[in-house]
Amino acid sequence: MYRFLLTPRWWGINVFVLLAIPFCVFMGSWQLSRFEARVDDQRTAEAQADSARTETPRPLAEMLPVDKATYGKRVTASGRYGEQLLVPDRELDGRQGFYVLTLLRTDGGRTLPVVRGWLPGAADAAKAPAPPAGEVSVTGALQASETPGDNGVSAQGGLPPGQTGAISTASLVNLVDDDLYDAWVTLGTADSGMTAVPATAPNGTGLDLKAFQNLGYTGEWFVFAGFVVFMWFRLLRREIEFARDAELGITEPDAPTSPEAARSPEAGSPTAEAETDAAAAAAQPAQEADVEASTPVR
Repeated sequence: MYRFLLTPRWWGINVFVLLAIPFCVFMGSWQLSRFEARVDDQRTAEAQADSARTETPRPLAEMLPVDKATYGKRVTASGRYGEQLLVPDRELDGRQGFYVLTLLRTDGGRTLPVVRGWLPGAADAAKAPAPPAGEVSVTGALQASETPGDNGVSAQGGLPPGQTGAISTASLVNLVDDDLYDAWVTLGTADSGMTAVPATAPNGTGLDLKAFQNLGYTGEWFVFAGFVVFMWFRLLRREIEFARDAELGITEPDAPTSPEAARSPEAGSPTAEAETDAAAAAAQPAQEADVEASTPVR
């Protein structure tokens, strides 16, 4: 009954199943590891942010470029404040507001974007306090350039003059002529009655949309593996039923399947016998007439 498993067709099916199941399990495990890695990165970032609050600030130049090891670390920089911009549609503690972003022209000749604080409501330059005059020294958490569309960063364009949707070098270079650092700083203590903006985790960490996509792909690959097993057992059961029916004589194992064979009546069937009798009855008068014609008259 199971001899059909040795046919070339079933050899191909079995080889496909043996390759597909481990592949699906491997891909599902890999996607799960990616999700777990993002969760671990979030925990590491949170622990790093907590420890950074008690660490001694270090000069900005020593902490660049920004990476996962330096992200959120406290840095210091000195210079003079210059142009001020607003970053609208930023939420803090469940309320909508905007960031006050001021460009600090450092003593090294380059410009560092500094978020001096957050204010509630719609972005309005009249609400934003003017930056301190003269030489200043700032201390805050180091942040990498934002990517529009990620982690709640607005990707909208066409903002009024004096506003930017993202705090990134790519966005600010179109608004100012200064040589910008590929980083920004959020002050630990906000200026002039504004609320301090907490440091955020680096991109690619935390339970964001991409992390849950990895978790969803994990479930899909494991479902694919189960579907392959289900279809193999279904095909096997159908072949066993066909073989059993053939042994019992319920079905013909080698029955013709062509359209001509399906249209022609089988020998020995009632339809074939009826057609044969009708043809014989039609031919009988002609045969009798031939016999009479051939008999000599005495």
